[in-house]
Amino acid sequence: MIRRRDHYKLAGRNTFRMDVGCACWIEYDSPEDLSELDLAALPQPVVHVGAGSNLLFTGDFPGTLLHSNIKYYKPVADAEEEVLVEVGAGVVFDDFCAWASDNELWGAENLSGIPGEVGAAAVQNIGAYGAEVKDIIAQVKCFDLEERRIVTFAPAQCAYGYRDSAFKHAPLKGRQVVLGVLFRLSKALRPRLDYGPLKTAFAQAAPAHPVEVRQLILQIRASKLPDPALIGSAGSFFKNPVVSQETYDHVVAVACAAVAEASPEGRLQARAGREERCDDREAPAGKRSVGRNPLGVQGDGKEGATLVAPHFDLPGGQVKIPAAWLIEQCGLKGARLGEAAVYDKQPLVIVNATGTARPADILALEKTVIDAVRDKFGIEFHPEVEHIGPDPETPKKI
Repeated sequence: MIRRRDHYKLAGRNTFRMDVGCACWIEYDSPEDLSELDLAALPQPVVHVGAGSNLLFTGDFPGTLLHSNIKYYKPVADAEEEVLVEVGAGVVFDDFCAWASDNELWGAENLSGIPGEVGAAAVQNIGAYGAEVKDIIAQVKCFDLEERRIVTFAPAQCAYGYRDSAFKHAPLKGRQVVLGVLFRLSKALRPRLDYGPLKTAFAQAAPAHPVEVRQLILQIRASKLPDPALIGSAGSFFKNPVVSQETYDHVVAVACAAVAEASPEGRLQARAGREERCDDREAPAGKRSVGRNPLGVQGDGKEGATLVAPHFDLPGGQVKIPAAWLIEQCGLKGARLGEAAVYDKQPLVIVNATGTARPADILALEKTVIDAVRDKFGIEFHPEVEHIGPDPETPKKI
């Protein structure tokens, strides 16, 4: 069944709660519904969206938004150690995580609590706490809007990367609509405990049931991230930058110099798998006081205090740096601009602080963060949140 609404308000269809609208909203229940749509006759451009949890509407959308209401769980194979289950694109992703954990199936528990729907999860390659959804995807089933037929994609064809996939780029973007995702889940006990708090929590005894991990993940998320039901946001706003070793060394040196300038007495060692020293001979005299600070300094302010520069080494000599840490070094944690703010518990998140923020408020704060990080560290931030609005070039017309 196809449900169409013209001049549709979107405040309840995006977790940022942007009070904008679209020319046409269409929700469908099946691939047959999609095949019946005359896309060329709809207000243009035509764009497919999920739950609106990773979107920023930058203004009223002049075209048509498609949304899937395809919801099902379909067991496909049940082997001795694993299960293959196909899940409809319109299923809430955390409902799937709960279902898997409740059925003692491992693989989705670390992804618990991530907002959105299954179809968008496969497009975005969502991830958190040491896991990505690509790790459990066996196949993605799509409807090809040009050829009007169902096609399937193996994981290799999806070209998954960090918060990325082939579905976000030409020629698949705007052409392939996810109908369902085939997940490979484990019956065998296979917890992923690489993330620090998980490793600590289960140091004495490994979890015996995926629900244990899921419950801890939900507690961690609740302590750090805003509840979309209470505070408008789209979760992590920026991607964690992946940089060269040379750029990372520069970041360490800049952060080290900032601490030396504020507290010049003594030397500072920046811990990054090797040592970088701030030259205290260049700094003005004065009493050094490390104390509590956003730069990750540890120690008592004497010789040998360390600057912890968080990072993750990647293959090929590249380094991933937490965007939240970089934002904090720029003094923007908790910063507010208009009705938007950098979340005070997790600076990677931009929030609709008052519930009345306009797209312009979010965009202005986004630019402020990007400019500050570029000016201080020479790193260009890229948003994880997709921007959709009146710009005729974004998104691409179907």
